[in-house]
Amino acid sequence: MKLAMTEHGRGQAVLFERPHPDVSARPAGFDAVTLLTWYLVLLMAIPPYLVVGSLGAAGAPAALFAVALLCWYLMARRHPAFRLDARRQPVRVAAVLFGCSVIAAYVSANRGTLPAPQGSGADRGLILLAGWLGVLLLAADGIDRADRLTAMLRRIVTGATAMAVLGITEFFTGLEPSKYIFVPGLTVHAQVTDLADRAGLVRVNGIAAHPLEFAAVLAVSLPLAIHQARFAPAERRKRRWLQVALIGAAMPLTVSRSAVIELAVVAAVLIPTWPRRDRRRAYAVLLAAPLLVWQAKPGILTGFGSLFGQLGTDQSSISRTGAFSAAAPYIAHHPWFGQGFQTFFPQTYFFIDDQYLTSLVETGIAGAIALAALFATGWFTARSARLATADAQARDLGQCLAAAVAAAAVSFACFDALSFSIASGLCFLLLGCVGATWRLARAQHRARSQNL
Repeated sequence: MKLAMTEHGRGQAVLFERPHPDVSARPAGFDAVTLLTWYLVLLMAIPPYLVVGSLGAAGAPAALFAVALLCWYLMARRHPAFRLDARRQPVRVAAVLFGCSVIAAYVSANRGTLPAPQGSGADRGLILLAGWLGVLLLAADGIDRADRLTAMLRRIVTGATAMAVLGITEFFTGLEPSKYIFVPGLTVHAQVTDLADRAGLVRVNGIAAHPLEFAAVLAVSLPLAIHQARFAPAERRKRRWLQVALIGAAMPLTVSRSAVIELAVVAAVLIPTWPRRDRRRAYAVLLAAPLLVWQAKPGILTGFGSLFGQLGTDQSSISRTGAFSAAAPYIAHHPWFGQGFQTFFPQTYFFIDDQYLTSLVETGIAGAIALAALFATGWFTARSARLATADAQARDLGQCLAAAVAAAAVSFACFDALSFSIASGLCFLLLGCVGATWRLARAQHRARSQNL
């Protein structure tokens, strides 16, 4: 196994020049990253309100394509020409357990006769689950080279950057270009709403369904963008840092407290692991950021000051805290497996704005634990990938993936993330990339041990 050096001569070793030895040569066009890139394009380029037929969120092109990826993954595991890595994989185990908890909730809910809307919602939930598992498993077991993993992460950042540019344009012009996107064959599932406002400021959502989803997508992508900028070749460094600046600048434009919290989590996880010079630069940027925001739009700082000053007394805080007591009877009625995934409709019941609490209602204690375990596994797996190598670039990638998982986990406490297609789809794709990173890092470690 031959180790390759990076272009800019720093001596960091990428994991492999050739595919993993257990992965056979496969026909062109069936590379996992190529398939996942198509999924990413469908996820981030088509507004979530455009769907196929009357399937609702499960009828989004990205969701249907993700189900096809699960079918392809299952066939590829049995086909000799498409052998995927089948060895121990923590992320795969956690994802399967999460899937089992959702299926258990479905079976439990269907012991009786469900009302038609809840029955349709439970069926859609299984379709969404199949797609999420397909994306995660294909990424975790099918990305077989470090350069392909790098390409996948770079494309995630590119998609987030495009969404950030769209959000910035919306904020300063008041126009919402996503409202004018139409795809032949797709129908409008939900009403297309105008840009919302908060504290006298426009709240942008890019192509996402809500500003909270937009903030979550940007927060998850930001650590990946920072990693790519810090280790970019000289000729691409400005472009990479521009991506970081655009993603970071778009986050406050959501005018949400969760965006600030998620940004703080990313900084707390990343900055302490950097060299002293980089830490000083990061602290300088963080100190200068409020001034830059004030120069661009003075009302943003005032708006955030008002939001945090009213924390606990404003309508949003009261609604979120009240949801705990309101949800208690539903949890008590179905404590272990819930009333069924995707069956708790805010229009019928009430808004929860907390995916963990929603999971308690819909999938019970088993489902909430499985969801938390999925994030915990992603965090520890990314950290394990970091500790498996002494290479600075590979270690930083592991830490950045851990920061992205932490941001995703925090964002799930801020809104019903699994009801939003872009945030949920990107989260499962990210966890799959964490699994691939862990597998490649361990393979590199074994190769080095054999060469000693």
